[in-house]
Amino acid sequence: MTATASAPTQAPAAARPRAFVPALEGMRGLAALGVLLTHVAFQTGAAGTPVIGRVWGRFDMAVAVFFGLSGFLLWRPHAASARGYGVAPRVPHYFRHRVARILPAYWAVVCAALLLLPNAADTAGFRVWVSNLALLQVFVPLTLTDGLTQMWSLSVEVAFYLVLPLLAFAVVRLRGRNARWRAPAIIALAVVSSCWNFLPVPTPDAIHSDNWLPGYLPWFAAGMLLAELVELAAEQRARGVSPKWLRLLGNQALMWSIAAVAFGLSATDLGGPAGLTHADPWQYVAKMVLGTIIGFGLLAPLVLDDAPHRWLESRVAATIGRWSYGIFLWHLVVLSMVFPIFGIVPFNGRFGYVLVLTVVLTVPIAAASYALIEEPARQFARRFDRRKADSVVSS
Repeated sequence: MTATASAPTQAPAAARPRAFVPALEGMRGLAALGVLLTHVAFQTGAAGTPVIGRVWGRFDMAVAVFFGLSGFLLWRPHAASARGYGVAPRVPHYFRHRVARILPAYWAVVCAALLLLPNAADTAGFRVWVSNLALLQVFVPLTLTDGLTQMWSLSVEVAFYLVLPLLAFAVVRLRGRNARWRAPAIIALAVVSSCWNFLPVPTPDAIHSDNWLPGYLPWFAAGMLLAELVELAAEQRARGVSPKWLRLLGNQALMWSIAAVAFGLSATDLGGPAGLTHADPWQYVAKMVLGTIIGFGLLAPLVLDDAPHRWLESRVAATIGRWSYGIFLWHLVVLSMVFPIFGIVPFNGRFGYVLVLTVVLTVPIAAASYALIEEPARQFARRFDRRKADSVVSS
């Protein structure tokens, strides 16, 4: 099953937008640090501080940025192919590179957490091991464990990876002139999936269906929509048209202001109660909508405006972005060790001190993860592609 049924006609090269957007790496790094911050705030008790605590706790909206980035980067080849720019990757190639990107480093941190962290190791039975290694934590009760609780979002992300080829196949006929209907189709997907939490989905005890992919599709759809808009803008520019909507959505001051307002609203009861209290269905919907606005608002100027974004494109930001997956994977393991090693009592303050310690200790581990696991795995996948291509040519 593939969304590339026929070879499209190539459009003028001058119309093509940039394949790589450096500022996205910087934004990915900020999102990883945002996830780290919200977990430090929770485990030090800072999230319970009046007013500002709600803000610290709502940095979990960084997940909306992660999901939006995935939606944009993985959907963009399909959006481009539908308009005659190249061919989207075939399903085996796509899955091979997703596996190489995600699983080796993830399995390393799962093994480290379940073997080395006392609270995790003491409860790490067969079900916990299998559920975590297979990224099934959101489906199997009581398998989110110490040092790995953030992996619920990675489970959702991988579910999106699995579903994306089906979504691409569903709109495979929306090509050429019909490509204009792709953006409305994505918007419709986001609207429909926003109602997921109102459905009476039967689940085992301690499992909530609002942690499954359908509920978070609006956040991915924000990135998918941006992918369509980037390619639509390139198509219109090739015809000499400068669309007004492009200047509006590419305005960083405007879009980031909208994202900031949405973030502020998400830190109120509109975005759900503080702490781990389960949100009402309407609050869940509001949080999904606000997260979609945040992700779209932060990413839109980066991909729709060719102006440089110097800070996000700086060497420091690019480096943090390159290590962002490792930061996401390892920060809770590090945080779990910071408390006993430095004699700090959890949920008893010292937010700034614990935050600095966690960042300082996590970043070098993330750098090592990138150098020793992530990049070698990706290079292996690329070498496999080259060997396969060479064998096809020689046969």
